[in-house]
Amino acid sequence: QVQLVESGGGLVQPGGSLRLSCAASGIIFRAMAWYRQAPGKQRELVAIITRAGSTNYADSVKGRFTISRDNAKNTVYLQMNSLKPEDTFVYYCNANTIDDTDYWGQGTQVTVSS
Repeated sequence: QVQLVESGGGLVQPGGSLRLSCAASGIIFRAMAWYRQAPGKQRELVAIITRAGSTNYADSVKGRFTISRDNAKNTVYLQMNSLKPEDTFVYYCNANTIDDTDYWGQGTQVTVSS
């Protein structure tokens, strides 16, 4: 059974940091990514990392967010620094497998507010 279990969201003040984790079980991923979505809006890509370690980021988070992975644990992380109120979204973990199937986590709320 495929599962993506996310953790690490919450409430943080502007300028603060959070670290999201996503543990995948039941699959071997080709790439994993973090997306975010506001109510009524399209889900947008935040950062992506391949199994080989190549990364790509949305312009809005470059220099502030870092995606990393632990292949042995089948886990991906998103370190978010210098958070801004406009980073307030539900964040979703995505895993893409070698047969090009996408799986999604349940989402975790990140709220940046004073």
